[in-house]
Amino acid sequence: MSVVVVGSVAFDSIKTPTGSIDETLGGSAVHFSLAASLFGPVRLVGVVGSDFPAEHRDLLSSRGIDLEGLETVEGGETFRWSGEYHRDMDQRDTLSVELNVFEDFEPKIPRSYRGGNFLFLGNGSPVTQASVLDQMDNAPLVVVDTMDLWIQTARSELESLLGRVDLLVLNEQEASLLSDEKNVVKAGRIIQKMGPRFVVIKQGQHGSLISHRGGEVSLPALPLAEVEDPTGAGDSFAGGMLGALSRASSSDLDSLKVSVAWGTVTASFCCQGFGVAGILSADRELLQERFEQYRKMIDLGTASIPQLAP
Repeated sequence: MSVVVVGSVAFDSIKTPTGSIDETLGGSAVHFSLAASLFGPVRLVGVVGSDFPAEHRDLLSSRGIDLEGLETVEGGETFRWSGEYHRDMDQRDTLSVELNVFEDFEPKIPRSYRGGNFLFLGNGSPVTQASVLDQMDNAPLVVVDTMDLWIQTARSELESLLGRVDLLVLNEQEASLLSDEKNVVKAGRIIQKMGPRFVVIKQGQHGSLISHRGGEVSLPALPLAEVEDPTGAGDSFAGGMLGALSRASSSDLDSLKVSVAWGTVTASFCCQGFGVAGILSADRELLQERFEQYRKMIDLGTASIPQLAP
């Protein structure tokens, strides 16, 4: 089963305490696709300008990413973003945003993408995201990402969209803004009542929380001694998660728990290089090896557990 992703393709300029890079390949759809491609086929929908080089297309294609849905606007310029991270890497300042061809992007889903594929709606206007859903014949699982901009400026459209999706992915600050609740557990429960079966709240170095109809599941992050650049980690997390779900052809709670673990491990590679270099350093063997390390880290082992109740 394939994964369809709709989102941005960009050039990123990034500065962190460990270094900097200019005009590197980035964007939500790119980070997601490279992560998800470690698990199976990916079909990308996005837009670029005529300045988007052939080597970037070749790189994506070499990873098994179908680019039939990547539109090129002749004479246009590709989306550009620049940002600078603080010392702890948890906070960053956006220095500039040039939407360019992405500003007027109206996704057109190729017919070959429309049926039977898991769907990830990357960060974008909820109106645009809804237009993609309208074009899909059948998606066994629909996952949507959002951000504070849309929560503040298009809340009613976002809430309408949430009634049509299976899973919402957002970070802790966005969850608080959407729910008007600072407690992450309460926030997840409030958002779930808006429609999605599952809410996955990303908490950075503190891991992630799955809110479901029966309660909550919390999974830790994978501790890293060195972080080069966290740009794209959230989309790599989502790519690993949805790629694993697609490979399992399942979307029940147990499968989601395992897939969030895979997403956590996949995102750890993203953080260990600038731009897409970190995720490109991973292959299935290395990913499996790190996943086994993660499993051991969260396994309580076979030691006797004291029974406190009679």
